[in-house]
Amino acid sequence: MSSFDTKIAVLLRDDLASWQRLNVTAFLVSGIAHVTPELMGEPYLDADGTEYLPMFGQPIMVFSGTADVLTAAHGRALGRGLRFSIFTDELFHTGNDADNRAAVRAVPGEKLALAGMAVHGPKNAVDKILKGASLHR
Repeated sequence: MSSFDTKIAVLLRDDLASWQRLNVTAFLVSGIAHVTPELMGEPYLDADGTEYLPMFGQPIMVFSGTADVLTAAHGRALGRGLRFSIFTDELFHTGNDADNRAAVRAVPGEKLALAGMAVHGPKNAVDKILKGASLHR
């Protein structure tokens, strides 16, 4: 049983290639870390005293679903007023942050070709947003 009142979840479209799933996940969780620094744990130290960067202090659950599941989750997250990160198909063809943001800005929200999204919030709200998704395998 989890001792966390909140949940960090990544939702990936189920037709992505392996490299795309990894790339999208890495980009998406960076947004969660940026807006919720209180989720970050302390730096890690090995027995030799070498310091490593801190990571999230709670698990990140990764889910998958169809394009329709992602579109519905996007709408539910907006409806609940939660902040979340997105990754669209267009971002596979850009090479920097400015181009990434321009690619998203060029498309109305309801027409985004979502490859994935990440959300953090109260467990019950995140579970409702993820309706229809399944744990990634």
